Amino acid sequence: MYTPSHFQIDDRDTLNAFMRQHSFATIVSHDGKVPQATHMPVLLNPTQGTHGILLSHMARANPQWSHFTKSEVLVIFTGPHAYISPAWYVTEPAVPTWNYTAVHAYGIPRIVTQHDRFAEMLHDLIEFYETGRPNRWHGILSAEFRDGLMKGIVGIEIEITRLEGKFKLSQNRPQDASGVITMLENSTDQTDRDTAKMMKERL
Repeated sequence: MYTPSHFQIDDRDTLNAFMRQHSFATIVSHDGKVPQATHMPVLLNPTQGTHGILLSHMARANPQWSHFTKSEVLVIFTGPHAYISPAWYVTEPAVPTWNYTAVHAYGIPRIVTQHDRFAEMLHDLIEFYETGRPNRWHGILSAEFRDGLMKGIVGIEIEITRLEGKFKLSQNRPQDASGVITMLENSTDQTDRDTAKMMKERL
């Protein structure tokens, strides 16, 4: 990912927190002929491996998992983003741009074949998304029903080999950032307001 130094994020805690918060990610691979991508919830376990392990699953009918080899895959996590108008700047000349946040995680995928480990992964995913919700679902299923569902999906572990973080949030235009934040905060679009919040946190 092209990342000028103004926007580069290397802090591991920041990257981990971002991947946990924005965990609906895109898994990108190549089958030797064309790129393939799947959009999936991807859960980071930061305590395993050198850089952490990503946990997910795909439909067994999805052909992407069948060509996973020892080659790296790319997992893209994206966060708040917004169009930035030069009308919000105090300096001229200027052109439109886009503020955005993203983390790229590269890693080696492995198909989880051990039944108990796969069931544990699914339990961890459910707990991650259900914890703290009112009237949460506790994921209690009969073993027969659960095992039947598991036959239709494939568990995946991706050991992270490297991470890239880019938060493009007007760091290169400090004299204009406050005006951008004000305009985004006053937007009717929630994503714009979320971008403003990240700008305030980072700047």
